[in-house]
Amino acid sequence: MIETKSKILSLPQFLPTRERFKEKGKTLVLTNGCFDLLHLGHIRYLAQAKALGDILVVGLNSDSSTRKIKGPERPIIPEDERAQLVAALVFVDYVIIFSETTAQGLVTALKPEIYVKGGDYSREGKALPEAPEVATYGGRVVILPYTEGLSSSTIIHKIRERYGPLPKVTGSGSLP
Repeated sequence: MIETKSKILSLPQFLPTRERFKEKGKTLVLTNGCFDLLHLGHIRYLAQAKALGDILVVGLNSDSSTRKIKGPERPIIPEDERAQLVAALVFVDYVIIFSETTAQGLVTALKPEIYVKGGDYSREGKALPEAPEVATYGGRVVILPYTEGLSSSTIIHKIRERYGPLPKVTGSGSLP
């Protein structure tokens, strides 16, 4: 069994740890996202993010913020399970669940040396709301390359295309 509970902390629980890392001169890398259906694109992205520094913290959107970002049918996987899945990855050091739609609060509180986002921001021309905050304390923003076709939304679309509407799942979690 992989121990993940010690890697999943609230922001207040993590702040003293952050201070210890800062005192030791460790480079904190922060990224964030919904990570609804964990896939190869997420794995590659998180591994690349970890390679940029010493400590990788993943801000995980809560169920409520994921719904605001992705729509009422999301998330598919509840936040506590998503947090455990992400924390189980060897290159992820900590996971912090947050309820806002952006990670601006996490960036402000943690002041990571490096803030990382996926290439969908540059590809789609989306503004990165956390970037101005990172600039205020001299941090660095890194946009990692987007891997075409690897997304939770693509997986959901493929499932719907291939299997159409599915019958309701029973209380035991299995199809009738």
